[in-house]
Amino acid sequence: MKPTFRPHRLKRARKIGYRARMATPGGRKVIRARRLKGRKRLTVV
Repeated sequence: MKPTFRPHRLKRARKIGYRARMATPGGRKVIRARRLKGRKRLTVV
């Protein structure tokens, strides 16, 4: 069997990075919620 998780920084950033989040209304909501919660890191990578 092959491993189910094959990490790639660029792919991850494009899918769930800051710019990807800001591109959609739902993503902006995520960033806002994380800001309000006081998260040190708003997005992964």
